[in-house]
Amino acid sequence: MKRSMWPSVKQLSWGLISLVFLPAWAQPNPGYWQQKVNYTMEVQVDVATYQYQGTQKLVYTNHSPDTLNQVFYHLYFNAFQPGSEMDARLQSISDPDRRMTTEDKKSRIADLSPDQIGYLNAKSLTQDGQGVSMVQEGTILVVNLAQPLAPGQSTTLDMVFEGQVPEQIRRSGRNSREGVALSMAQWYPKMAEYDFEGWHATPYIAREFHGVWGDFDVKITLDKTYVVGGSGYLQNPDEVGHGYEAPGTKIAKNKSKTLTWHFIAPGVHDFMWAADPEYQHDTLAMDGGPVLHFLYKKNPETAENWKKLQPATAQAMSFYGALVGPYPYGQYSVIQGGDGGMEYAMSTLITGGRDYEGLVGVMAHELAHSWFQHVLATNEGKHAWMDEGFTSFISDLFEDQFYEKNQVNPWSGAYRSYRYLVSSGKEQPGTTHADRYDYNMAYSINAYSKGTLYLSQLAYIMGWENLVATLQKYYADFQFKHPTPNDIKRTAEKVSGMHLDWFHLDWTSTTSTIDYGIKEVVEQDGLAHVVLQRIGRTPMPIDLVVTYTDGTQESFYMPVRMMYGAKENPFPQIPRKVMADWAWAYPEYQLPLSKNLADVARIEIDPAGLMADVVLENNSWTPKP
Repeated sequence: MKRSMWPSVKQLSWGLISLVFLPAWAQPNPGYWQQKVNYTMEVQVDVATYQYQGTQKLVYTNHSPDTLNQVFYHLYFNAFQPGSEMDARLQSISDPDRRMTTEDKKSRIADLSPDQIGYLNAKSLTQDGQGVSMVQEGTILVVNLAQPLAPGQSTTLDMVFEGQVPEQIRRSGRNSREGVALSMAQWYPKMAEYDFEGWHATPYIAREFHGVWGDFDVKITLDKTYVVGGSGYLQNPDEVGHGYEAPGTKIAKNKSKTLTWHFIAPGVHDFMWAADPEYQHDTLAMDGGPVLHFLYKKNPETAENWKKLQPATAQAMSFYGALVGPYPYGQYSVIQGGDGGMEYAMSTLITGGRDYEGLVGVMAHELAHSWFQHVLATNEGKHAWMDEGFTSFISDLFEDQFYEKNQVNPWSGAYRSYRYLVSSGKEQPGTTHADRYDYNMAYSINAYSKGTLYLSQLAYIMGWENLVATLQKYYADFQFKHPTPNDIKRTAEKVSGMHLDWFHLDWTSTTSTIDYGIKEVVEQDGLAHVVLQRIGRTPMPIDLVVTYTDGTQESFYMPVRMMYGAKENPFPQIPRKVMADWAWAYPEYQLPLSKNLADVARIEIDPAGLMADVVLENNSWTPKP
C-alpha cells in the first residue's frame, strides 16, 4: 500500500528556529515546580596524570513545598572502581555490555589499577559558610545540611573536589579506542533531582541520568595544546582560538603552558566537555538557527565523512524543529569521543571512525535526544521508553526521508525487535527500573523499540495529524518540566478527544500483547461474513480492507469501545465504513460484507502494518484455490 500518511521533509515548514525560552522555574504551570541550581566551577586538569582539582559554588533554590534537611550529590566517576555496584552488575548479569567487558565477558572495571580507576571525592563542603556533615556511599554523597532549607529559600554550597578520569569504559573516560584523550561527561559533583516524587539519588550502575535545571558557569584549565568543545557558549573565543575566534582575529601568543576555557550554559541539567590536542574544529552557522560545532580527530580516512556530516546535521536540526518544536539554544556540538553515542546538553559524544551512513545515524539519534532528554528531560531510570523510544521514533523518520526511502513503515526495525523480545519470553514491563532488568537485551528493546512503538501505536489509534499535534503540544507544554508518562497520555487525549488509558496502561505497565486474527470467512444468506477474533489481551481498533474480485476495495473500521472516538480514514482513496465499536470483553466480532463470498479476493487487517500485532500470519485471508 502506497504511503500517504507521513510528512516529507519538504512538507514540513522549517522556518526560523527561536532561541528564546523560559525555564521551568519562570513559567506559571500549576502543579509543576522545579528546583534550581546555579553552578560556578573552576577545574584544573593535569593531562599527564588525568587527575583534576576543582572548586564548585552551587546556589540551590528550593521551589518545593517541603523543607529540606538533606541534599544528595552524584559522584559518577566512583563507579569505575573494582568492587563498585557497576562492577558487580557487570559480573552478575548474563549479557553484560560488550564495551565494558573483556572477550570472555569479564568486567573491565575489575582489572583497573589505582592509576586507571575513576574517582570523584568531595574534599570539603560548607553551607553558607558553615561546615556540614557528609558521607560518601559509592556514587552518592549524602549531605546533612547545617541549616534546613525552607520552601522558596536559597542556599550556597561551596565544595572543593578532586577527581581522576578513568580509562574509557563507558560514556566518559580517557584514551578512547579512537585515541580521544578526554571525554569528560559525569565528571563533576552533581546535585540529585528532588521533585514531587522525592529524591532521585540513584546509584550509577549502568543507565542514564537525571538532573536539576540550572545555569552553569565553568572554567577549565589544561594544557594549551588541547582543543575543547562541549556544552554551553564559549566566553573567551578570541583568547583560546582553535577555530572559535571571530574571522580575522589574531590570537595573542600564550607564554603559559596552560589555557583556561570559559563556558556558560544557561537552562540545562548537565554539562559535558571533551578535549584532545588533535581535534579538527569546524563550524556551521544555520540560517536563523544555532551555530553547529564539529570536533573530530584529524584522520584522512574519516575527514570526508565528517565534512559531509555537517550539512546533514543542519538538516536534521531543522527537521526536528519543524516536527516537534524549536531547539531553544544557540549552539550544538558534535564531538568525537566516548564509546558509541551519548547525548548531553547542547552537545553529543559519538565515536567517529564510521562510514558516512553510520555517522549520520548516530548523529541523528543523539541530536534527537536534545528534544526529549535535554528540553523535556524525563527520568530515564524510571521511564527510559519516553526518551529512547521517542528519540528513535523521530530519528528513524528523519533517516527514512533523508535517504528518500519513503517506506510505508519507517519503524519496521523496531517492530521486528519488539516481536523478537515477545517471542523470547524475556520481556519485562516498561515500569521496570532501567537498572533492574534481568537482561540488557530486554531493557534495550523495551526502551528503544517498544518505546518507538508507543508513538506509532498512537498514530495508528489517533491518526498521523493528531500524533504530530500531540508531540508539538507535549513539547510546548512540558519543556523544562521533567514530564511523566501520564503527561504524554493526557496530551494525546486532549488533542484527539479520545480516551487512551486502556492503551497506555497495557503498553507501559504490562507485557500484554496485541494479537488479532481472521478466524474464518463464511457465507450466510448470500453474503460473506468475516469472523474476527481478539487473541491477545491488549485491545486495538481494527482497520480492515477487503479487496473484491473486480478490483474494488472497501475499508471497515471497528473502534475500541473504550476509545469513545474514531480516527480519520487513513486510506482516503478507499471508501470506509465505520462499524459498531468492539468492546474488549467480546473475543469475537462478526462483520457482514455487502457481497457474496465468491466476490471476495482478499481480506486484510491493518494493511499498512502499523498495528504492533505479534502474530501476522492470521491477519489476512484469501480464498482457497
